[in-house]
Amino acid sequence: MSDSNLFVEQFISVPAALSGQDTIAEYTTSGALVNPTLISGLSNPDGIDFFGSDLFVANNASGTIGEYTTLGAVIDTSLISGLGHPHNIAVFESDLFVTNPDDGTIREYTTLGSPVNAPLISGLNDPFGIAVTAPEPSTLALLAAAGAICLAGHFLRRRNRAT
Repeated sequence: MSDSNLFVEQFISVPAALSGQDTIAEYTTSGALVNPTLISGLSNPDGIDFFGSDLFVANNASGTIGEYTTLGAVIDTSLISGLGHPHNIAVFESDLFVTNPDDGTIREYTTLGSPVNAPLISGLNDPFGIAVTAPEPSTLALLAAAGAICLAGHFLRRRNRAT
């Protein structure tokens, strides 16, 4: 991923005849424009998130989730399709969570586009925003260190028993 940059959805396609002219622009966190049309040809982009160096975009008007690199290269414009009007996405580990207000669901897919739980949650009233919490990196480092200490203690006990 680009260092400390902002990726901004730009909705241009009003009237509908302009559909497919929406873009994602890239800015630095200090507000300098990097690329005004990093990704183009979108249809009402409503949600974006990252996994590694890939950017996932929810295209509301086309009912798809597209995948692009953070350099703007197309990987798959319809990685996931048939979604009605997806509004937002959140990535956690290797899964994508997609809000779909048309049928009141949150759907789960892999970052390769395969369904995991579609729907994961149903019966919602117009779900739009979504966020996933994850342990902070410092917490993960602490857990890894604790695991390493336990593992080292286990091997030391085994070695002491053997001697």
